[in-house]
Amino acid sequence: MKDIKIELKLDKLESLEYYAKLLNKDINTMLDEALERYFVEEQEKLIAKEQNATNLDYDEFWGGFDLED
Repeated sequence: MKDIKIELKLDKLESLEYYAKLLNKDINTMLDEALERYFVEEQEKLIAKEQNATNLDYDEFWGGFDLED
């Protein structure tokens, strides 16, 4: 794996610390859970976008074409 540099804004770091104490959770676990949810949501968006682009009915596909000329 390439060297990865991760930078978080101060307010995000403070929130991580706050919620880690509040929930009695490890920050790495919280980040892992958050990223997993993010990846699932983004995958769902990509699938929906792909389905919308490819699931045209007959009229949607041929709309605007004049086949009689």
